[in-house]
Amino acid sequence: MKISKISLSVISLLSVISQSALSYPPAVGILGKSKSCLSCHVKNGPWADDARTIIDIIDKETMKSLRQSDGTFLISVKRGEQKTVLTVIGRVKGDASAPYRNAWLYVDPATIETKSLSKFAPGWAVNLPIGCRIVGDQLAGFEGATITALPMTVMPLVDAVEGEIQLQVMLTGGEAVKGSGSQGMIGNYFERRVKLKVNG
Repeated sequence: MKISKISLSVISLLSVISQSALSYPPAVGILGKSKSCLSCHVKNGPWADDARTIIDIIDKETMKSLRQSDGTFLISVKRGEQKTVLTVIGRVKGDASAPYRNAWLYVDPATIETKSLSKFAPGWAVNLPIGCRIVGDQLAGFEGATITALPMTVMPLVDAVEGEIQLQVMLTGGEAVKGSGSQGMIGNYFERRVKLKVNG
């Protein structure tokens, strides 16, 4: 059976996509069954102190932090309506060496072992629960800090229930060695609790 040049090109492209999906961080978070980033990556960076680490969730409309007095975050949304928040991650001004990129994942731990492509809370629609981004974003209130800041929109659907998810964060530097999550990179891992509330 003859294989055309077009068929060979398609096969080659699919191979590249497959390899990229296996190695790119968001694919790990979506397809993998690891409990956290530390299943592959090491916790050996110089950014371990919470005092100088920025992990915040901000209401994009009001630009106010959703952090509660107990250190958790509360995302409260009316059923069927959308709310956009900013995930802000990084380090305050003055670090001798700052992280180069930040990776994060909003995940319901109960969904990690499932086959669902969404690891967010069941019944909630979400457009960007995971990301890996080079630092350098600018945001009012974080002048001089080394941060990433990206929007995420959530919406509780008909079957959404209130619950709690994790925000898993890694601040990293260096360059990973292909096929290894522990070589060539330095990083620090953090977790934050995020409560989801259906408001009405």
